[in-house]
Amino acid sequence: MLKQDGAALVSADDGEHYEIVNGVRRELEPMGAFESSLASILVYYLGPFLVERKLGLAVTETLFLLDAQKDLRRRPDVAFVSYSRWSSRTVPRESAWNVVPDLAVEIVSPTNTAEEIDGKITEYFQAGVRLVWVIYPDSGRVYVYRSPTHVRGLERSAELDGEDVLPGFRLPIEKLYELVTRPEG
Repeated sequence: MLKQDGAALVSADDGEHYEIVNGVRRELEPMGAFESSLASILVYYLGPFLVERKLGLAVTETLFLLDAQKDLRRRPDVAFVSYSRWSSRTVPRESAWNVVPDLAVEIVSPTNTAEEIDGKITEYFQAGVRLVWVIYPDSGRVYVYRSPTHVRGLERSAELDGEDVLPGFRLPIEKLYELVTRPEG
């Protein structure tokens, strides 16, 4: 667990990167350094916001049991889980957290296919995720999904808005890239 100004930032790394879809285990390529850095920076900004407002927890690469009947376990690159969705007092010490996040974030890497990302978006909403952000690191574009078919594209110069899922959270997309760019001089 990482700490930043008293805010807990959780990174779940059980050493294995996999998801389970329809009972079939699928090995995942770990995120690249750039994508992983973007995920960490997003959690860096979400953490203090969530702690100050006592809203919940932001995590990276945590495996979630989204649908027990279908044996669907997905590992979004970043997720936010509100306290109201927790079934226990603490985060369980299990390989998969049996909760549906409020927000799921996918950071597209060179190994992701369009069909894979599209399938995850659909599954997230079927499970009860309320908001999905898909970040394209090279262009800096972020696609904000309220459903699989209600999407809004944002340029790198725009601002992420937590809407009703993270009321009051606003983050210029450019801020995600500031810390992964070495300052000149």
